[in-house]
Amino acid sequence: MAYPTAVNSQITDSVTQANTKVLGDAPAMSLGELFVATSQALANAAHNATTGQQQSGLTSQATNVMGLSTLYSLDIASTGEGTNAILGLHVPARGAA
Repeated sequence: MAYPTAVNSQITDSVTQANTKVLGDAPAMSLGELFVATSQALANAAHNATTGQQQSGLTSQATNVMGLSTLYSLDIASTGEGTNAILGLHVPARGAA
């Protein structure tokens, strides 16, 4: 019980009990907020990792497509024919004996 004052003792007791309840709830509330903040941080980290993997896969596919496109766009047959003409080599055409 609180010290005697001009205020009714029941009022001072109820205020003291309310303050005590707030103090008692504070550790649980702070731990709850810590758990929420930690779970949000871990979820963001997992989301960022997934997005990074997706972007890496897209970059890999684009690089592969451009590399193959470059290889297929080279005119190797005409280069070979020109080289044979310069060197004076005669290579029979395909299907010819």
